[in-house]
Amino acid sequence: MEQHTDVHIIVVDDQRLVREGFKKLLELTDPHILVDAVCAHGAEALQTLANMEAQRQIPDIALLDIQMPVMDGIAATQHITERWPQIKIILLTTFDADDLILAGLRAGAAGYLLKDSAPDDLVAAIYAVYHGETSLQPAIAAKVVRRALQNSAPARAETTAPNELTEREKDILRWLGKGASNREMSETLFITEGTVKNHVSNILAKLGLRDRTQAALYAREHGI
Repeated sequence: MEQHTDVHIIVVDDQRLVREGFKKLLELTDPHILVDAVCAHGAEALQTLANMEAQRQIPDIALLDIQMPVMDGIAATQHITERWPQIKIILLTTFDADDLILAGLRAGAAGYLLKDSAPDDLVAAIYAVYHGETSLQPAIAAKVVRRALQNSAPARAETTAPNELTEREKDILRWLGKGASNREMSETLFITEGTVKNHVSNILAKLGLRDRTQAALYAREHGI
């Protein structure tokens, strides 16, 4: 994956050392990832984004802590995706926030990342989300999916299988559930990345899903 394009982000975390630490870490790790602002909570992030919008400097990605005072990451995700849908959101979390992670993903986040992740994992997640992929860390993905299954059991009992999908689309959906990128699916299925993108678009339209993250959750919840 080419990584020469500058990616502009904001970091939102109520702990000053954490948000400043992420900023410094990214500056030292990759010169093409530019931290335009750091904020202490969701409300401050919304105001900062409004000010940036007035200056036509909307960032590409927001790194949001899930648990913050004033306005948490889930509420901020909802507001940001409604007002600035072009901003991709990565939630920063810990192992003990399964319900919050799931709520955040359903609110529109493109993925989540553990706060103690290695710098390379952080950079990889940022580029993946920037290029339209999802970032679902395997370390806690299974826990989130199990919680999703528990919470949605009655609804799933009334849901029919996605028979409207073609076999190839089911293959793509299965790989989405594993968090695979377009390139990985292209290489595995021996089709072009453009064809993968077309299949993903068809899947979202047929299943009434908003984005790849919802498709990944759908695939995991339905055992595809």
